[in-house]
Amino acid sequence: MKILIVDDEKDILEFLSYNLEKEGYQVSTALNGMLALDIAKKIKPDLIILDVMMPEMDGISTCSELRKIPETQNSLILFLTARSEEYSELAGFNAGADDYVTKPIKPKLLISRIKALLKRNKNNESSSSIKIEDIEIDKERHVLMYRGEEIHLARKEFNLLYYLMSIPGKVFTREEIISEVWNDAYVGDRTIDVHVRKIREKTGSNYIKTIKGVGYKFDI
Repeated sequence: MKILIVDDEKDILEFLSYNLEKEGYQVSTALNGMLALDIAKKIKPDLIILDVMMPEMDGISTCSELRKIPETQNSLILFLTARSEEYSELAGFNAGADDYVTKPIKPKLLISRIKALLKRNKNNESSSSIKIEDIEIDKERHVLMYRGEEIHLARKEFNLLYYLMSIPGKVFTREEIISEVWNDAYVGDRTIDVHVRKIREKTGSNYIKTIKGVGYKFDI
């Protein structure tokens, strides 16, 4: 399993590399976002650990660019940050992040989150496409078709819609959504609400129903 660590602090790179290599992972490192893009194209990492606060090209911008590269479109991305503001959280997930860990980093916790991410991603890869009425979603190809037109969704928006469509009519609690779509990352209710709103805006549909005080469901 290949992991790319991106951080402008050399001691962080050395610390994380040491702990991850002990777990048997193949680790590569980069001191900035631009270098990370070049390395990622060559090694096609399974997971990218990405610091948010970096000079020149920050983690949010780097993540957005990584999602445009064929070699890393499906790589898992885990953000590292010393910040806890909601802006960073929303911006990170909107850019395509899969999870979020704050500094100072606890090796055991980080490795546990990494293993959970990799396991869940492996399980999700076996999922098939879903077609309900005039909307069809294919997770393997990351394609959403609505009334014959392809709609582009950000990674988390896509995963959220797929999860809700997996059992039409079922009310998913916010806790279930955070566990499945955000891999138990520390996200607030507003994060889910923003993603639902964007899905509705992009598809022009209101298939996702809000169940006040509980969560959401997909219903025709």
